[in-house]
Amino acid sequence: MDSQIRLNFSNFLGQNYELALNQSIQTLLDSLHEPNFDSSVFASIFLELLQSRIDPPLETIWVYSALTFLNLSSQKERSFDRLAVTKELFQLISSCSVSSSSSKSIALMAPVLCNLYSVIIDLKEKDMGFKAERKAMRKIKALVDVILGYINVCCEGLRGDGDSDKLQMGSDNMTMPLEDLVSVWIGDRLVEKGVEGLSVFFPLLTVDIVEWLHNGECGISELAGVVILEAFLLKLWLGICEGDMKMDLKNELRTWAVGSVTGFQNIHFFETLVRMLLDPTLPVTCLLNLEDEVFMREVLYDAVILVEYAFLNPYIVDHLSAKTIRRLAIARLMVTHEAIELFRKQGHQTKALSYTTAFSGSHLHSQLMKWVTSEIGMESKDSGPNGSSPKAFLKWLVRLENKGIRLLDGSLSKHRAQLVLDNSKEDYGQSAYKTDGNKADADLLFYIDNKGEEKDGNEEDEKTYSMNAAFVAAAHTIQLTEDGGERKRKDGRRLEKKKKVKFLKYNLSDDSVPSANKATYVSKDGSNSEIEVENPPTDEDAE
Repeated sequence: MDSQIRLNFSNFLGQNYELALNQSIQTLLDSLHEPNFDSSVFASIFLELLQSRIDPPLETIWVYSALTFLNLSSQKERSFDRLAVTKELFQLISSCSVSSSSSKSIALMAPVLCNLYSVIIDLKEKDMGFKAERKAMRKIKALVDVILGYINVCCEGLRGDGDSDKLQMGSDNMTMPLEDLVSVWIGDRLVEKGVEGLSVFFPLLTVDIVEWLHNGECGISELAGVVILEAFLLKLWLGICEGDMKMDLKNELRTWAVGSVTGFQNIHFFETLVRMLLDPTLPVTCLLNLEDEVFMREVLYDAVILVEYAFLNPYIVDHLSAKTIRRLAIARLMVTHEAIELFRKQGHQTKALSYTTAFSGSHLHSQLMKWVTSEIGMESKDSGPNGSSPKAFLKWLVRLENKGIRLLDGSLSKHRAQLVLDNSKEDYGQSAYKTDGNKADADLLFYIDNKGEEKDGNEEDEKTYSMNAAFVAAAHTIQLTEDGGERKRKDGRRLEKKKKVKFLKYNLSDDSVPSANKATYVSKDGSNSEIEVENPPTDEDAE
């Protein structure tokens, strides 16, 4: 079989390379389930393909690393051994992608996270001793930190080498369907191709996002955003597992989440995060109990809704298609509305008011108004939304659609239309400034991220000042505590409520994050500092 395949590989120049690559992948897929399948034969073929290009395609690196990983992991059954092999896989892929674009380097990490998740689930199902479990969690945390450090360095490259623009021109798109590439990794766990296979390979994505990938709307840049989200969720899960005090933990995780979103500055990651929040269940049900899932959702809501990120400014993302920008804006509107409705129904009126106030003072609100006005025309006699809340805005959009002006993205509106057709007349608007103004959530962050923006004059300064004022006003609508003023440990004990109120408002361009929180941010100056914590001090804890 080796010689038969090599006969077609006499020349790897130009289109011959793509033909050879596609032929070898198809032959591999056809041979995966044969009883005498020999992965070493294909590994040598893909190694030759890998070495024939300075910057090999994603498909070449992915398949070669998959075949190598199969050989490494075939004899490994112990969870600790599988974790070590996963670490080797990370090192293999990162070394093979040294010459790759930043987005490709991130996207290639998908199988690392898939296998790491599998190891985590395996460990959770086993009855390990306390010391062994603690050692395993240290090793998992160290690997997640290394992966996030690597991603952060790649994201710095995205902002510095014009990579984003290059991807938009289609020079780095995948040539093979994603589900075919996934089959190489999970062939032994695959019943049928399509959504099911992608769900196995991307265990930390919702069904909606997996279907979006399956429909062929995923290029390398979008795949990179998906990978960032999975690593981001694993880090949050680890933080929740390690935390003791819910209120302090919420502040710490929210600070880390906001800092990470700001550090990544990746719009595809942010869009995937927002789309995930539209699902009623977060894709972490196998890792967290219901209470902790609700806790994580609130942290994510705060990070998505209460912060004005500079990299989402319409003037900065103008290289993206109008469809992408509009899709993200509508998704953010939907998420904000759902968050407000959720907390309103739970009786947390001040939290709902804070989200409304943040929305009304954000770039998103003005962006949506400008977009809809341009669609319906300045001469339109439509009166506009009946209020400043997301619900009022959504009802306005539905009203316009009923008049034949299609504005909502179909993939969202078909699932969310019922949310805006209820009989409730409440609209949380500017009254947010007047309700419970003497109370605040002691750990809530409000700021506008100006990182990456240039100061072009007084007009922009005034707009930023106005929005900062709106976010500070939102802060004054948050209650000091969320459960009768009491904090609760994971062991059920309640702590006395404290009356001290602390407002934190940072301008990221001044690097004014308190030093106590700096350790919670992903390192921006390389992965060495992250790698130093990979290995625990000793192995005695496992004894």
